[in-house]
Amino acid sequence: MKEETIENILGKLVRMCGLGDIIGDVESVSGGLMHRMYKVTTDSGVYAVKHLNAEIMKRPGVHGNYARAEKIERILENNHIPIVPAMVIGGNKMQNIDDQFFYVFRWQKGSITDWDYISNDMCYKAGNILGRIHDIEPENIDYRKPETSHIDWQGYVLKAKEENSAITSLLEENEELLVYAENELNKARASLPAVLCLSNEDMDPKNIMWDNGVPWMIDLECLDYGNPISHVMQLALQWSGIVSGKMDVDKMISFFDGYLEAYDNCFRGYSDVVGVAYTWVEWLEYNIQRALGNCMDDAERQLGISEVRNTIDRIKYIHKTVPQIKEALNVRLRKTDARGVWDRLAVPLPEPPIL
Repeated sequence: MKEETIENILGKLVRMCGLGDIIGDVESVSGGLMHRMYKVTTDSGVYAVKHLNAEIMKRPGVHGNYARAEKIERILENNHIPIVPAMVIGGNKMQNIDDQFFYVFRWQKGSITDWDYISNDMCYKAGNILGRIHDIEPENIDYRKPETSHIDWQGYVLKAKEENSAITSLLEENEELLVYAENELNKARASLPAVLCLSNEDMDPKNIMWDNGVPWMIDLECLDYGNPISHVMQLALQWSGIVSGKMDVDKMISFFDGYLEAYDNCFRGYSDVVGVAYTWVEWLEYNIQRALGNCMDDAERQLGISEVRNTIDRIKYIHKTVPQIKEALNVRLRKTDARGVWDRLAVPLPEPPIL
């Protein structure tokens, strides 16, 4: 039996959603590195349709994660955060057709900025959005043992060798650095204060649409509760160019300036938790698995191979740049009198646990 084309599936989807019939061609557009996105024009309007990765949707608990993200998305809408939310159709945001899952969005005008053209002002505005999200309902919590990363790097090297994979030499040559990076990540996580808030860990530049200088946050499936210190640290580094290997500390400080303007819990020990930047080791593991065949098709496997290369280069660059980052954080963040949310919540500043 011939496999149904994505055009046919999308045609059934928009009709099921009451959005009319497709006119013109379905256009494939960037949907991030895990899902696929299409621009669909119907006789009722223009829509962006996200086709969720089938392998991810098979994971235990994934539907609960998406339901939580949808709940937080509604909270952000109610708090006037500039987002592009999934449409609610038939009472649901997520649509299921032929056991495949989709989100439908109204088409948002604007464009995603190129990594080489991110300005200080963009960083300030992005940081301000993140701060506004973190400020909605932050709370101090009882100390919880942090989630730590436990990746079997040697096991992946051996498996890559067995399969004669294109990533074998990359893993073998960088195994010592990857072990170090994972250890630094775990130490940083253990040093984070016990604070919880609404957050979007995936709010990097590719997930902000700019329309005449106005930012709109897209791709909201990663909305969750998280640690604000960890998330602002990681995102400030991404917006300042660490992903493309062109770190600009002025942009990092601009991101923090916008963030602290909207939400300031008076924490200033960011240089002690720079190790959270090595969260990339977990993205690396996901792509190692894709490169070794845990994926939908060969196109995704090739994407996995490419991302293994890119991510290892990124980890090497982070390692080289950490001293510069720490110096800027220690010297250039605006000063504080160590009061604020800690006093408001009547909870003392937590002491970092001993590893």
